[in-house]
Amino acid sequence: MQEILQNPPDPEQRKPLPLNILLGTLVVVAIALSFWFAFRGPDGSSSRSAQSGVSIPMSQAEQLYGMRIQIENMAIRREENFLHQEVTILDADVINATGQQSVTGLTFTFEFFDDLHQVVLRETRSVLASPSTPLGPGQRRSISTSFDRVPSSWNRQQPSMRLANIQIDTLK
Repeated sequence: MQEILQNPPDPEQRKPLPLNILLGTLVVVAIALSFWFAFRGPDGSSSRSAQSGVSIPMSQAEQLYGMRIQIENMAIRREENFLHQEVTILDADVINATGQQSVTGLTFTFEFFDDLHQVVLRETRSVLASPSTPLGPGQRRSISTSFDRVPSSWNRQQPSMRLANIQIDTLK
């Protein structure tokens, strides 16, 4: 026991200390980079802003063209998903009725109300995204949007469906 107290540790046993610091730093940098790549959007911007519900304001031309979009045959159904949870599905037809341009993107805000007509759920969803075929003048497209977290206080009436954003194919 005296021998352990009197003998200082070898200097060679202390050498791994800078190596440990270097390895620890590399691990922290690797974790930080993996988080950065995981939460980055496909165009290099932060995907958090795209998911936060903040939408780009529509131009006056887009607002005016939005009045030409019609919603018909709106129906609600409830089904069970593969996790045995009840899902509310809203089906409708979107029509580019009187417009002269193709619509490349449509985003709607859906609001579900309770018996006192207070909003119990508000979600903004894209129903026509850029990779899909544009909705040409006079064309009709069926859409189906599912909601898995509709509160039990919902009055079981049709939710409101308000145009939040529209992207039109501008003629150049």
